This record gives sequence, C-alpha cells and structure tokens, in this order.
Amino acid sequence: MIATIAFYLFATLTIAPALAVVFARNPVHSVLWLILAFFNAAGLMLLVGAEFIAMLLVIVYVGAVAVLFLFVVMMLDIDFASLRRGFSANLPFGIIIALVLLGEIIVAVSAWKVGPTLSNHAIPAAAQPNIVALGQLLYSRYLFAFEIAGLLLLVAMIGAIVLTHRSRGDLRTPKVSKQIRRRPGEAIRMLDPGVGEGMKL
Repeated sequence: MIATIAFYLFATLTIAPALAVVFARNPVHSVLWLILAFFNAAGLMLLVGAEFIAMLLVIVYVGAVAVLFLFVVMMLDIDFASLRRGFSANLPFGIIIALVLLGEIIVAVSAWKVGPTLSNHAIPAAAQPNIVALGQLLYSRYLFAFEIAGLLLLVAMIGAIVLTHRSRGDLRTPKVSKQIRRRPGEAIRMLDPGVGEGMKL
C-alpha cells in the first residue's frame, strides 16, 4: 500500500514538472522544474530497486547537468522575441515529431506486460547488487571507455565555460598591476583655479 502511494506520488510529481519545463516562459524556471523532475524520477528508480540509476539521476543530472544548464541560461542574454519568431514556421514539423513520440509511448505501454512472456520464463533474481556489478564492469573491462567518457565531459564543461565567458567592449577592466604601481601624488591633483575660470578636465 505504501509503495503504491509512493509510486503515484513520485509519478505525479515527475509528470507535472516535466510539463512545466515545456510550458514555462522563463528558461531559468524551466531548468528548476527539470531539477524537480529528476529528483522524483530518482524516487521512482528507488521503488523498482535500481538504486544506482537513482544515484546517477541525483548526482550526475541534478548535481552537474541541470546546474550547468541553470548557470548557462542565467549567463546568456536571451532575446525572447527572436525565440518566438520561428514558431509558426516550425509548427508542422514539431507536430509530426510529437505524433511519432506519442506512437512510441503507446507501443511501449502496450508491450510493457508482454515483455516477460515473450521468453516463456521469468527474469532471474540478481546474485549481487547492481551497483557492485556495474562497478566491477566499469573499473575492469570498460575502464578505458569510462575514462574517455570522463574526458569528453571535461571538454564539454570547458567548452560551455568558454562560450558563456564573452568579452564585452563596453566594459573597462582595471589593470591591477598599474593600480599597485600608482603613487598617491599621481592619483590626486590639487588645483587652485581663479575666479570664473572653472576646472580643466
């Protein structure tokens, strides 16, 4: 009973933020809704016994990807008028993609109960936890591929930082070395203008 209540709670709190991600007008709000959807999806993974997937959703997607999205969106100067400009032109293509995804969801839901019966036997229970099995595979047989994936993520993070760190021409960046070498006599000028002469800049 408790598992059923938890399932419907996590499922509702996953679908609702997912819809809010799509329909939110502010991109920052969309990323925040996405983080909430990831947390509830991790709860669903815990209910089915996939604790490693739940940990990945929280640590990797929430702790790294979604937070990186949030910072990138907050740093970008987004022009909302240009975003809405091509909506009508791309609407038929978007409807086609939505119909294809809807058909895939219907097929997946209808084949959900048929899966174990296709092989005429139930899925055997695992001899060890999936975290132990994945750890042994990642750090033994697939160690090189695991390191390459980490290197690719590092390059992607550096690329995102470089793209968002733009130099603006209207900003005057002070030179620290020049400020340190400056003497008080060079910084302050005592002027004694005459009557009616004013200040010379």
